[in-house]
Amino acid sequence: MKIQKTKLLLLAALVWIAAGFNILRIGVLSYQNYTTALNLMISAVVFLIFWFMVFGKLVKKHTHRIIHYKEERQFFLKFFDVKSFCIMAFMMTFGIGLRVSGICPDVFIAVFYSGLGAALTLAGILFGYHYLTQLKKTATESPS
Repeated sequence: MKIQKTKLLLLAALVWIAAGFNILRIGVLSYQNYTTALNLMISAVVFLIFWFMVFGKLVKKHTHRIIHYKEERQFFLKFFDVKSFCIMAFMMTFGIGLRVSGICPDVFIAVFYSGLGAALTLAGILFGYHYLTQLKKTATESPS
């Protein structure tokens, strides 16, 4: 199924917001007994590391790629490239495995998942912002 290339940005926004919100929710729910200034600071550091080293760059890279597709209609899964789908699958498998195995204590889940989930959610919000920006740009470029 092919969709307009700008809609790939909307699809990316929805996927990242859903994933990010779910991970953030798990982290926040785990924080119940671990809310300390130090833990909140560590979550903020986790957020900053993931945002600036991974997801901020990822949003920029994929937005640029999507906007510059030559054909207007693209296969709906092209909001990511193969490498990114592999990374996402690895992260999901590893994250679920960590939680299910019980290897990591709840405090780790609280601190790490909150930071990671916030960064993922922000990535989704930024994809949504780029989608709206492209909609506005398209509307101003089209003849009235």
